[in-house]
Amino acid sequence: MEQLVAAAEALKAGLREIKGFVDIDSSYRGGKPELAIEIDRDRAADLGVPAAAIATTLRSLIAGDKITDYKDGLDLFDVRMRLSDEDKRGFASLSNLAVRSTSGTMVELASVVRVEPGEGPSQIDRQARQRQITVYAALEGMPLGEASDKLHALAATVVPDTLTTDDAGMGQIMKESFGYMITALILAIILVYMILAAQFDSLVHPFTIMLSLPMAVIGAFGALYLSGMTLNIFSMIGVIMLMGLVTKNAILLIDFTNRLRKEGKEVNEALLEAGTIRLRPILMTTLAMIFGMMPVALALGEGGAQRAPMAVVVIGGLITSTVLTLVVVPVVYALVDRLSLRWLFRLPSAWVSRGRRHHEE
Repeated sequence: MEQLVAAAEALKAGLREIKGFVDIDSSYRGGKPELAIEIDRDRAADLGVPAAAIATTLRSLIAGDKITDYKDGLDLFDVRMRLSDEDKRGFASLSNLAVRSTSGTMVELASVVRVEPGEGPSQIDRQARQRQITVYAALEGMPLGEASDKLHALAATVVPDTLTTDDAGMGQIMKESFGYMITALILAIILVYMILAAQFDSLVHPFTIMLSLPMAVIGAFGALYLSGMTLNIFSMIGVIMLMGLVTKNAILLIDFTNRLRKEGKEVNEALLEAGTIRLRPILMTTLAMIFGMMPVALALGEGGAQRAPMAVVVIGGLITSTVLTLVVVPVVYALVDRLSLRWLFRLPSAWVSRGRRHHEE
């Protein structure tokens, strides 16, 4: 316990020197006077006094044991026997206190125990059956992620290796939440690819369309940086939303391009015509989403400042993905189509020539 208290005090002292941490406190409350009773086990064994009998006697004298019930009408009260307050004040002297031995004789407590006054904690907390002390701190002008990094760096220097540390409170919630968000983000990308593969009946074109995702992430984090906001739970929700929103532009472009190619047009001609015709609906739908998110980004309404990062992420991601999609996606589509034609041209040509020789023979 002494090591825990020393480490907690060192951590509190270090946090007070870091700007941004306020209201620093801990769960440890020491300095409570107590009487430590140590049993002389050799002496007690010689006199035939079990340690359990000493503990039971002391508990009865201090805390009290229930000996009967007192009934007053419909109410039932416990009757406990214990030392009076006046006798408790002289408890340290153990005068006139005795315990029964195994032979039935009464043995004075002073002959088998030693009482030493001291100080101790008012409460001992445990985690996983290990004693623990929780250090609390509020934040002022510092993001939770930055505060967590500084706290861990400080704990690594002031907390001995014999003790372990762990996050609690909002720090623990943030760590768990970001883990869940990363899992949700990965699942969203997988589901988007599966839907696109089923929609276009292709395993290649979904990759072309999903190039909008990294372009959206660039705009999302850029918008957070320019607005001075931080990456939090609402920002991550906005990033997950972008995984389904930004692919819309590429879907409109690629779908119309495929339709034109089925009509017999070349790749470049189909892309130029699709870009011209689909530019208007792409801009209309994108502007509709941006202006729809604008009130949330401006933090209008009750609690709007908390949700504003989500809208800022969505707006920034939509802007960059729209601008870059109209340029990058057609280029990648043409390159992928060219590579696929070369691959298809090489393998089937060997199959065809081999089939001709077999037919001639």
